[in-house]
Amino acid sequence: MTLDDGPVPEDDAVLADSVGLALLVVLESLGPSERLAFVLHDLFAVPFEEIGQILGKSTAAAKMLASRARRKVQATERPADVGREQREVVQAFLAAARGGDFEGLLRVLDPEVKLTVDTPSGVVVTLGATKVAAGAQLSAGAAAHGRAALVNGLPGIVSWRADGTPLSVVAFTVANGRIADILIVVDPAKLALMGLPDPA
Repeated sequence: MTLDDGPVPEDDAVLADSVGLALLVVLESLGPSERLAFVLHDLFAVPFEEIGQILGKSTAAAKMLASRARRKVQATERPADVGREQREVVQAFLAAARGGDFEGLLRVLDPEVKLTVDTPSGVVVTLGATKVAAGAQLSAGAAAHGRAALVNGLPGIVSWRADGTPLSVVAFTVANGRIADILIVVDPAKLALMGLPDPA
């Protein structure tokens, strides 16, 4: 997770991290022989003859495995960039919450929005724009010192208490110009494991 001070350079870094993570996920979905053939040939330029010997297969079979793996990797969608539009939607949500603007909240929330709050006593899920908007209005008064952050490649907010201890991490998933998912972690044990930066 990184604090999000500006729109341009961080976007590139987050996209690179997201693409790297996505590639790892795709590689995990490949069979062991496909993964080995793909990685050795496409990333390390090992000849197919050697790959075939390593796998105990013919050169043609090694080529086929690498080709199949390559198609699977290329078919995987690239993760979305955390762009200006997503930030603007999140900022509009935060402004509406702070101002108690219920209609403004409904405008930026997907009607089927899902809010998940990870608390010390368990996970609490709230479904629907009306309920999430009502909760956002109520919690707006309890605002702490917070900063924009990129949370697992998503636009988010990290908040700290007045004494500098972490209060919450929030990640927003924006789809089609509206917030479709909100994840909030307030469990102190989990926050402690996140290695959050100190408040600036």
